[in-house]
Amino acid sequence: MQEFGDFAKVDLEKLVKGADEQLALLGDFQERAASCVGRAQDENGFVAVEYGQEGVRELELHPKAMRLSSGELAELIKITLRDATEDFQRRLTEEAGELFGQEANPLRLLAEPGSITGKVKEAEPLYDQAFEDVMGRLDSIRRRLEL
Repeated sequence: MQEFGDFAKVDLEKLVKGADEQLALLGDFQERAASCVGRAQDENGFVAVEYGQEGVRELELHPKAMRLSSGELAELIKITLRDATEDFQRRLTEEAGELFGQEANPLRLLAEPGSITGKVKEAEPLYDQAFEDVMGRLDSIRRRLEL
């Protein structure tokens, strides 16, 4: 009988249950992301922005904002929009942290590429060993089949 090594010890029920749990978490995250809103307002109250997953939800201009030059108003809108976008990203990252845990928060990992690089470097020797094991097994099978 052929040996399957550690693969024979895989608990399929546990594997499927873990996958189901991750899918449920992703569904929860999608719902939270849809309702997440970032907000910002300039210090004078001339421009207020609400930003969500779909982009700008609300843009309010106080009547006094019309006294600004078009360039000043455009710059104020851009700055306030940037602030609202940053607020949205912060809130979304917090939501992801609550669901997935801070250590496994995918948005935090994306915001901190160095942490991903470190994890990849940690996994590299394991990948190399697994690759060598698989290639060794394949070579053994090739020799047995005289290919």
